[in-house]
Formats: sequence, structure tokens, C-alpha cells
Amino acid sequence: MTLHLHNSLSRRTEPFVPLDPGHVRMYVCGPTVYDLAHVGNGRGMVVFDVLARVLRHLFPRVTYVRNITDVDDKINERAALEGVPIAEVTARTGAQFAADMVALGNLPPDVEPRATAHVPEMIEMIGRLVASGYAYAVEGHVLFSVGSYPGYGALSGRDPEGLLAGARVEIAAYKRDAGDFVLWKPSAPAGAGSADGLGLGAVPPGEVGGCAPGGMQGHAPGWDSPWGRGRPGWHIECSAMSWRYLGETFDIHGGGGDLLFPHHENERAQSLCALPGSGFARYWLHNGMLNVEGVKMSKSLGNFTTIRDAVTAHPAEAVRLMLLRAGYRGVLEYSEAGLQEARGELDRFYRALERTPGLEAGVGVVPHDVPGAVLEALCDDLNTPEALAALHGLADRAMAGDGAAAAGLRAGGALLGLLQAEPAAWFRGGDAGLAAEVEAGMAARIEARRARDYAKADAIRAAWLARGVAFEDRPDGTTGWRRV
Repeated sequence: MTLHLHNSLSRRTEPFVPLDPGHVRMYVCGPTVYDLAHVGNGRGMVVFDVLARVLRHLFPRVTYVRNITDVDDKINERAALEGVPIAEVTARTGAQFAADMVALGNLPPDVEPRATAHVPEMIEMIGRLVASGYAYAVEGHVLFSVGSYPGYGALSGRDPEGLLAGARVEIAAYKRDAGDFVLWKPSAPAGAGSADGLGLGAVPPGEVGGCAPGGMQGHAPGWDSPWGRGRPGWHIECSAMSWRYLGETFDIHGGGGDLLFPHHENERAQSLCALPGSGFARYWLHNGMLNVEGVKMSKSLGNFTTIRDAVTAHPAEAVRLMLLRAGYRGVLEYSEAGLQEARGELDRFYRALERTPGLEAGVGVVPHDVPGAVLEALCDDLNTPEALAALHGLADRAMAGDGAAAAGLRAGGALLGLLQAEPAAWFRGGDAGLAAEVEAGMAARIEARRARDYAKADAIRAAWLARGVAFEDRPDGTTGWRRV
């Protein structure tokens, strides 16, 4: 079955033809680790996790690279605010992000490079750009000259003037052109204020750095370079890491639609100029934004829900399914009603699986017998709504006792990263504390029935039903329970 993907570069949905059918290579922009990720951040991670699963199902080998940005102004500001080393901030928030990805059911990427471990590659790429006339050094900065590259703007489909007008770009006096972007910037010396105006000199005495050996001294991160002590700009980081792990030309580059400009436009321009004759990424995929009451979820607006809070208040699989209920390129509305609907869908799927015992869940394992309707939908530019509709069709048949349909439901769910639990565990909510409390309540009800105090037994059962837990008396005389 042929996979079709919408390529942002061509603005068309195209058959996916990898450079090497034996080895597909994909790069996805990962998080900047300075704070907890919100559900909007999680949408892209879930989308590209599904794509990686589909690619692994179709091709013998896939290398999926997703980076960690651990050098950034926001990280510096957070470290200064907390009065702790930058390394402490990035280690803590990086671990939190990893835990959030596990909670959402995402499989780990094959490679997860950190920016601070790849500064030599960045310096090499910048040196190539300076030597070939695509970049220039001034006042400790190195900037990419947008006017030197005629292809600038091809990815986002607009001319450079239009792109600049729509972007918040600081116009510094040292720039030759207002649209030129930073490849390298100077770092403040120990005890001095930040060259970036971050006010990091106000941090108490001591080293705030420590992200990488030799990379952090004083109150701002810095590395020695031909242009003075400094640190890389954001865009060059992804160019260097994708080059390091995927080569000069690779198959797929993914990220959120908000990265199309300036990040991906700049990334593409500098990579093509630093690596002449290469193609960089051949297919560009961008996921749509997650909205709250019609407005993009973002930390700057304060209308966000962290992944951690979402999966605490709702089953994590329900959060994942909610993120897959709309096509990945469109806007998706985040709401409590949507989460409840997603949970209801999963209840239905797990009830169908319950009819056919022995279908064991295997996290990260996708059986080869994925139903054709599910695979066909996902090969149509990751049409997850259609794939979920196919799962509902399988659930209908499984509810009627069709064991083959139940097996297909489990396999199709696995390709979406869903239905990874056993039905009994799903209906019990996976909460050990609740389970212990319910077991105690169930024992009290059984004891009341033995004492023929049926009024008390009924009261216990009603009280638990009001809390969303139903006791079920089985034909064999035992009692079970499930969340309702």
C-alpha cells in the first residue's frame, strides 16, 4: 500500500517515495526544555509518533530523530529566575517531557540529540556559510544573508518582504538587511550582563551554566568559536543535528505549523547553502494548532493545560485519542466535552475487546495483520478520523462475537498507539489507590449481604455508582467492578 503525504514544500499531497526504500529517515523538531509541555505541544508529538509507527509498518528500517533544544533565552531566563544552574533546569524539564511522552503513549525516537552536544557541528556549518558568502560576521555575531539565497521563501510560499512583514524580527543595527537572521551570538562574560539583554548578570554569584562540558561559564552559556565566545542561534541547531544523524539529504522533516516561518524557512535555507548539491528534507509535514475556544493554546496567552494536568484529570489514552480525532493538518479544539467523548469511544472499544479474551496488549507492538481499512486511511495523509471510523466498524463486529474483528481492532488500535491496556485495567482506571478503596467497599458490601443487611449493601453500591464505579455481580458468584 502506497503512503501519501501532504508536502508543505510543494503544497500538494504526494506519494511518499523514500530515498532508500530500505531505510526511511525523519527529523522532527522537539521541545525547548524550560517548563512543562502543554497539550498543544503534545499534539505534534502524537501526530509524528503515529507517522513513525506507520513508516515502521511499511518499511524495513526507520530512523526517527527528534531533538531537544537545551540552549535558549527562555532557559537562561528560567535558570536566572530560580537561581540554579542551567543544567538543572534542562535536566528536570527534559525528564518531565520524557515522562509526558510516555504518558501520551508515544514511543521514543531512535535518536534524541541535545543541542549542546552538537555545537562543533554548528560551528562547522556556520564556517562553511561564511566562507561561501552566505553569512557574515559582525560585532561578535554571525548572520545569514537572506538576500544571498534566491530560493529563500520557497517553503512558506511568500516573498522575503512579505515574510518579514508578518514576523516579529528584531532589527539590529549590525544587520545588513532587516531579514538576516542570527547563526551565532556573543555570550556575556562571567559577572556581566547578558549580551542579549536578558539581565542574567543579576543572578547570584556562581556558575549558572553547566549544560555541556566547557560550554557554560559565568551567567550565560558560551563556547569558543572563530567569531569569539558565544552560542548558536536557534535555527542552526536543527540543521546541524539533522545533518549529523540523517545526512545531507533525508526524507521527512516535521513540526508544528507555527514553525513554518521563520524556523523551517531559515533552517532549509542555511542547510542548502552550507551543503551545496544536497536536497535537505524532501517532504515537509506540519501539524495544525490546538485551540481553546477558538484561540491557539499557548503559554504566552495563559490558555494552556499542561500534559501532566491533562493526564491526571483524564485517562491518558483519552487525551491521545482526542488529539487524533481531527486530521493532523487542521485546527483542533481542546475541550472537556471532547475529552469525555474520546473516553466514551475508548470505553466502547474496550467493551468490544472484552468479548474476546486472550487478545493481549503489547505496548509498542503492531501486529502485521492490521486491517486494510485502518491502514488505507492512515496511508491517506494520516487520515486518523477515517482510521478511527474503521475501528468503530470493527468494534461493531467484535461486539457481535466476531473474534477476527476483535483482533483487527487491537491491531488497528496499536498502529494508532491506542488500546494498549487490558479491558479490565482500562475500566478500573489504572489507579492503584482507587482500586484499593473500591476493593474495600466491595468487601463491605459482600459482608452486608452475608449479614442479610440488603439496605446497607444497596447503599454501598449506590454510593460507589455515584462516584462512577459500578459493582457487577457475576454468574459464578463473584463480584467485579468497572469505571462508568
